[in-house]
Amino acid sequence: MGVNINYISAERFWERDKPAPSGVHISTNVNIVGIESKAEKLAVPFVVTIAYTPSVAQINIKGQALVSGTSEELEKIQESYKDKKAPPHMLLQAITNTSLIEATVVSRPLNIPPPIPLPGVPSRQKPDMERPSYVG
Repeated sequence: MGVNINYISAERFWERDKPAPSGVHISTNVNIVGIESKAEKLAVPFVVTIAYTPSVAQINIKGQALVSGTSEELEKIQESYKDKKAPPHMLLQAITNTSLIEATVVSRPLNIPPPIPLPGVPSRQKPDMERPSYVG
């Protein structure tokens, strides 16, 4: 499986002079636009929209995933799409991973939070001597 990005658009709405709002929520929406057979593969065009709430910025990504496999597997994916069932997890994961990596790169020059959660710093625990003992 391969994922190709054809279009990226990113826009910052929040003024750079204003302090960034606290509690920014980032939502990612992945839409598969269609599925088409191409030379023993499936071409799966997609659109990914990453929105920030409050309205700090928005990132739009368009591309195409190329899925290869046995003819039975490819037919099953096509039938699933025609029946409006959920696409295979691996397909969504590949599209999402590639898109989030590209969106993270684009977010830096715009000075907006990256669309992936950053690791947090664990809170300091009190030393063992200050913990209450539950041993009788």
